[in-house]
Amino acid sequence: MSPLSELAKTRRSSELVLGLLAAGIVVAGYVLVALSKTTNLPADLGLLCAIILGIFGVAHLAVRRFAPRADATLLPIAVLLNGFGFVVITRLDRDRLAGTSALAPVQAVWTAVGIGAFVLTLVLVRRVRVLGRYRYSFLLLGVAALLLPLAPGIGSEIRGARLWVRLGPLNFQPGEAAKLLLVVFFAAYLVDKRELLKAGSRRVGRLFVPDPKHLGPLLLAWGLSIIVMVMQKDLGSSLLFFALYTAMLYMATERAGYLVIAFGMFIGGATISYQLFAHVQTRVTTWIDPWSVSQGNGYQLAQSLFAFGTGGFAGTGLGLGSPQKIPAASTDFVFAAIGEELGLLGTMAVLAAFLLLIGSGFRIAMQADRPFSKLFAAGLTMIISVQTFVIVGGVTRVIPLTGVTLPFISYGGSSLLANFVLIALLLRISDETAAEAETPRPAGAAMQPANQARAR
Repeated sequence: MSPLSELAKTRRSSELVLGLLAAGIVVAGYVLVALSKTTNLPADLGLLCAIILGIFGVAHLAVRRFAPRADATLLPIAVLLNGFGFVVITRLDRDRLAGTSALAPVQAVWTAVGIGAFVLTLVLVRRVRVLGRYRYSFLLLGVAALLLPLAPGIGSEIRGARLWVRLGPLNFQPGEAAKLLLVVFFAAYLVDKRELLKAGSRRVGRLFVPDPKHLGPLLLAWGLSIIVMVMQKDLGSSLLFFALYTAMLYMATERAGYLVIAFGMFIGGATISYQLFAHVQTRVTTWIDPWSVSQGNGYQLAQSLFAFGTGGFAGTGLGLGSPQKIPAASTDFVFAAIGEELGLLGTMAVLAAFLLLIGSGFRIAMQADRPFSKLFAAGLTMIISVQTFVIVGGVTRVIPLTGVTLPFISYGGSSLLANFVLIALLLRISDETAAEAETPRPAGAAMQPANQARAR
């Protein structure tokens, strides 16, 4: 057996074991939720086990077939987080008001659709570097998707934010797809212009600065973030987009000065927006003192903090708390619901899972040889890391409250679909890196400079 096939066998065996462990944890959580109100096991337990194993089995077989050398930890962690989110949403469904529809069945359908998108991505994207050739097409599609909710007739506003597009019975957030589309463009653009952005082509005093036309991506990111914050009333996505592209610019150039400039631009834009727009003022003042408006604009944040306080160290137990008192507990405040019923231990376990997921993504980026694959993997991982920080920081009052979802856990089909595609792209990059490492190089390749060999 060749070393390559041995590597593939080892990684896929590890993935299978970890995936079965994740499925077991999800089933145990579902049983605990049911036993919190009755002494009988849930009647649909067998069906749930079959569905979970079937969904993971399809994803695992797709990786085994189309990306056999890929990282072994990404898929099991995603399954664990997604399954745990399903358990929490199922628990919240039990205490929903009479007459409202259950969310767990819809989330289960979106999970199946997400796995379908995961498999389709692995089938269609056989070489990640090919995506970089169509960078400007991805730019146009990403900007169009980001601004689509502003279009009259199809854009809709929900809970004060204009993020949704309604096409007949289908309601979705195109901004979730915009994140992936725009990361492709920025990764390809920064790889092409990184030397110009890093070294600079104009001298200002003792410093060399890049030509203004090469700073287009940073200015575009700043402009898009302001548009999203002002027109769509979405502070979370605004912060996410700007932080994502600033981080990618820094990773491409290794110039800390860009971080300082970007921070100043964000502070400037946020200050102007605070002075001009009432909804920005409301978010900031509520963050500073939620208790004075706890029966109004600060009600959600106050209930979130009460939930964390009630949960304490070990929580009230799954199914034994009152997370239904938190508005939007299944979406924006799902982390607070976890904090009440699983306490500090449960929230730290969830954050540890996210850290493992993010660490695996950055490891894939570090191991990648091709510059585009390296920066693209880092950008995809930054989506998960920044989004997790924004929502967890908001519900714990570290930063002003925003409306993004907690990846894989919160209720929402658009987010779930985009995140499974993201995981598939990371797995494709990991598989390509391992395959290239096993491919014999020509005799003279070892004598070429390392950066020249990587650029090919």
